[in-house]
Amino acid sequence: MAERAQDSLKALTVLMRSSQHVQESIKRSISKFGLNTSEFGVLELLYHKGEQPIQSIGKKILLASSSLTYVIDKLENKGLVHRNPCETDRRVIYTGITEEGRKLMDEIFPINEEDIIQIFSVLEPEELSIYADLVKKVGLHAEEWNKSQS
Repeated sequence: MAERAQDSLKALTVLMRSSQHVQESIKRSISKFGLNTSEFGVLELLYHKGEQPIQSIGKKILLASSSLTYVIDKLENKGLVHRNPCETDRRVIYTGITEEGRKLMDEIFPINEEDIIQIFSVLEPEELSIYADLVKKVGLHAEEWNKSQS
């Protein structure tokens, strides 16, 4: 059991350090365009999925609702997103990307995509697939374990 504990701790350390380095690379890439990762996450979601209820955006990009309002306010002030109240339910407000936001994402997204490809270029295609499957497996197991501990 001691060996399993040691290997598990090593795997966690490797995962966390790797994640930190990947996040730093992505931050560096998008900061050139005056965005932080939360702002980019909202724009990327709206760019690819279209207008979304504000309430669902936070869940999709893993951002707390208190932070989400701040991020959307900043993006709205930059002219990159707009809010539209729902016609049938006053409690629901939709957020969509503006034409200016779409133009910015047309410029940023290919660069971001190329950076991500470069980050993972150290892996062969088969290794990349295995890596994604293994990380997903651990993440789903952790999610289920967390639920069982509540």
